[in-house]
Amino acid sequence: MENKIRLVWDFRGVDALKTAEHQLTHLVEFMTKEDISYLDKSSEQISELHSICSIIIKDSDLDFVKKRLKPHRGFLVN
Repeated sequence: MENKIRLVWDFRGVDALKTAEHQLTHLVEFMTKEDISYLDKSSEQISELHSICSIIIKDSDLDFVKKRLKPHRGFLVN
């Protein structure tokens, strides 16, 4: 079974959650346009001034997505 990778983008400031939600919309659009399947997507508020959006992809798509979208962090998902 192929590994799953969670890519994360961080946003800070008073509008961080709105920005993270907006970025997530563009991530989904990109994935659809490039015909890359994603396993899950989310945006969440970490604190009042810090929010994230993330998308889970297959390991085989990592290089293509990472080079084009430049996530801030990535994690192996079990």
